[in-house]
Amino acid sequence: MNYMLKNENAIYYECGYSCDNALYLRLGSEAYFITDGRYTIDAKQHVKGAKVVINGDLYAEAVKLLKKTKVKKVVFDPKEWCVAGFEKLTSQTKIIFKPELDFSHKKRIIKSDEALKILAKAAKLGAKAFGNLAKEFQENGFGKDEFTLTYMAKSVLGDHGRYDLSFDPIVAIGANAAKPHATPTKKKLKKGDLLLVDAGLKYKRYCSDRTRTVFAQEGFKFKTKQNFSKKKIQKAYDTVLKAHDNAIAKARSGMKAKKVDALTRDLIEKAGFGEFYVHSTGHGVGLDIHEMPYISKKSDTVIEDGMVFTIEPGIYIPDEFGIRIEDMVAMVDGKVQVL
Repeated sequence: MNYMLKNENAIYYECGYSCDNALYLRLGSEAYFITDGRYTIDAKQHVKGAKVVINGDLYAEAVKLLKKTKVKKVVFDPKEWCVAGFEKLTSQTKIIFKPELDFSHKKRIIKSDEALKILAKAAKLGAKAFGNLAKEFQENGFGKDEFTLTYMAKSVLGDHGRYDLSFDPIVAIGANAAKPHATPTKKKLKKGDLLLVDAGLKYKRYCSDRTRTVFAQEGFKFKTKQNFSKKKIQKAYDTVLKAHDNAIAKARSGMKAKKVDALTRDLIEKAGFGEFYVHSTGHGVGLDIHEMPYISKKSDTVIEDGMVFTIEPGIYIPDEFGIRIEDMVAMVDGKVQVL
């Protein structure tokens, strides 16, 4: 198959290296990693299975290679390309460029044994980081606003620069947690608050993702067992936890993704919180924080061994509170294994 890639993680998956200015071509049995002179040393040291070509004009070099090899059709993912770059490349040849959405994500949906080990390590490092973050918040977090807490979370979760983060952490207190992708506010953490933290770190470029919601009191920990002072919050929390645990216990290889979604959604709806469950049950995780499969009520994707995704049900009541509990899981021997 002939295809071209522009996305960094898609390129990394193919040849073990990528940078912020590169183009990858697979033309039959030959592969080319095109980049500029800034990355010559690293590319030649780390690229595997592809010829490194140095040219500051990536598109001109790609056109030259396409014409030289005389291929007739090349697959690309429209999500990876800007209009200007794509037009510069395609306007100079008569090749048929065939769009295929999520081309690389489809190739990566089943993780290799090595990728599974790396993802498991990333998840374990993420869990350990949450433990360190709980200690930091207990010692220095009370009285600080969400901006400061988020800054603290970035430092602690990344082990003070040792690891990149999967995404900017979400640190939300009380009513702000009712926004699934909350941004920081001036609200300060005090004892007795509901506190939601959604964060992850990268290990060997692979992401981890984890969410915990806690009752912020003296000695709190980011564990799934929580006791809140308000009955409504406790009922919602227990419902989310039950939904989370139900999906982990009952999801199986061979199920459609929408069936896995129903394992959380049906319980939350039965408890009377259906209208406040505003997102899907989960998403794939790998080199990108959001990959296939998507665990949604509309997805017909069949879950298979080797897939890695999140289980993250939630309840979000506007102007009151939000609750989410999230773990990364892998399908192993037909069942869920929490990473």
